[in-house]
Amino acid sequence: MRKARIERKTNETEIELEINLDGTGQYEIDSKIGFLNHMLELFSKQSLIDLNLKAKGDLEVDEHHTVEDIGICLGQALKKALEEKKGINRYGNALIPMDESLVLCAVDFSGRGYPVIKAEFEREIVGDLPTELVQDFFEAVAFNAGINLYIKVLEGRNTHHKIEAMFKAFGRAVRMALETDERVKGVPSTKGVL
Repeated sequence: MRKARIERKTNETEIELEINLDGTGQYEIDSKIGFLNHMLELFSKQSLIDLNLKAKGDLEVDEHHTVEDIGICLGQALKKALEEKKGINRYGNALIPMDESLVLCAVDFSGRGYPVIKAEFEREIVGDLPTELVQDFFEAVAFNAGINLYIKVLEGRNTHHKIEAMFKAFGRAVRMALETDERVKGVPSTKGVL
């Protein structure tokens, strides 16, 4: 089974994160940031990745350390669980509507982390999550997983809906990329490695 466990302990955060890439979208998430919990639940449900997360951070200082470090851990877990990436589709994409919002996401598990996030938010905070940290989260995931990640908000008015569609689209794109195809021998690259 493609599973990974990551523990990260710094002076700012303590994080334990477990994933099962061949799960059913079961989750148990406690980041101490309610809106981020909800977004990660959506990611888990749409990607079918089982996700267990316990995070404690210096929220009395700012939410940034916690959000970014969770992104780092999720990226590291994805990379570790994939090992050699044999048989995967490698690429995934999704076009997800959420009421008036529409988000495009494309991923490539290439081994090279490169995020492009194009989203503008009308609100500075949704629930207890500063919206500027959404980009920081996805960048941390992309760099640490070694994936090309493209997310673009195409339409939208409601900031909550835009961010929700971003996490759902990311989940669906990852699900597609990580599915295996028995016709793929080795890794899906002419280089022979990813």
